[in-house]
Amino acid sequence: MIKRSKIFPWIVLSCSVIISASCTALNQQNEEAFTTEIDGKEVNLYHLRNSKGMEMTVTNYGGRVVQLLVPDRNGEVEDIVLGFDSVQDYQESSEAYFGAAIGRYGNRIAEGRFTLDGETYELAKNNGPNALHGGPGGFHNVVWEVLEANESRLVLHYVSPDGEEGYPGKLDVKMTYALTEDNEFKIDYEATTDKKTVVNLTHHSFFNLNGAGKADVMDHVLQLNASNYTPVDSVLIPLGEIRSVSGSPFDFTQPVTMGERIDQDYEQLQHGGGYDHNWVLDKPEKGTLTLAATVVAPQNGRKMEVYTTEPGIQFYSGNFLDGSVDGKNGLTYNYRSAFCLETQHFPDSPNQPNFPSTELEPDETYSQTCIYKFSIEE
Repeated sequence: MIKRSKIFPWIVLSCSVIISASCTALNQQNEEAFTTEIDGKEVNLYHLRNSKGMEMTVTNYGGRVVQLLVPDRNGEVEDIVLGFDSVQDYQESSEAYFGAAIGRYGNRIAEGRFTLDGETYELAKNNGPNALHGGPGGFHNVVWEVLEANESRLVLHYVSPDGEEGYPGKLDVKMTYALTEDNEFKIDYEATTDKKTVVNLTHHSFFNLNGAGKADVMDHVLQLNASNYTPVDSVLIPLGEIRSVSGSPFDFTQPVTMGERIDQDYEQLQHGGGYDHNWVLDKPEKGTLTLAATVVAPQNGRKMEVYTTEPGIQFYSGNFLDGSVDGKNGLTYNYRSAFCLETQHFPDSPNQPNFPSTELEPDETYSQTCIYKFSIEE
């Protein structure tokens, strides 16, 4: 079993100098590359930090987390998220999704099409025959308005017009990033619409707890609070089935390294080139904030826990990273050198009547919370 961990209050003294020096140098280097205008809207970098040794840098272009600095058991600080050195790099690699806010609909919708109250909506197709992550003009590629910014909190706002990327209704979205004194990166989402629509928002940081651009993440130990998952077809669209993980390489109910079974001769692994699937979380009650996942990097003791109010989580093992992308500081992002844990409703839910609904009515408010909490395992 994964051992109990402790939060790292001792980092305040031992790492404060390290944090300040490393962050300041990197931020000065990159600030200008993130200060620009896109479509007449101002883009900047925003810095969040706490007293425990964590710091996060965000651009309001795509709501992207550019940098997340986390100490290890020896007080050494690493940036643990993939990303780029400039807004221009993000624009030129817009489908990389590194650190991005995802909407209107996270994950895939089959054939870029769904029907709502008898009307069929055609979406932008950007993943073979399917729509992925809101389309090429999704929330990852828009400039968010900054409503509030300080060292602990960044509040972002975006109004998606009726028909954007094919989705019905004007969707008004507020997203709050917070870096807490409990070493939590917390995301709160709220959205309203003026017309019935579908919504599935998520966050898409690519994590490597050994440090961005380091070796692959196959030694990371993963535990998922999920007894079932949604198997997919060859283009990663759910079959509509809720399948038990028991006896399969998809069983992470006990801690297992990400690489232990990833190359087994198993059809679902072949479809994704590894893991790229939605797990159905074991929840005592719909909408409650519960622990969904735990990841530990044995080399350095960094531990990440993921909490969510959502019914599912997508575990992606970096199968499509292929060494063709150069990220921050000229580092190459190689095969399986990062993982994603995207809290969500299920893929293709608008076309799967037995999945939890993603429909939003004009008199309702969409809300959800996701927390990435960091600590140290000795």
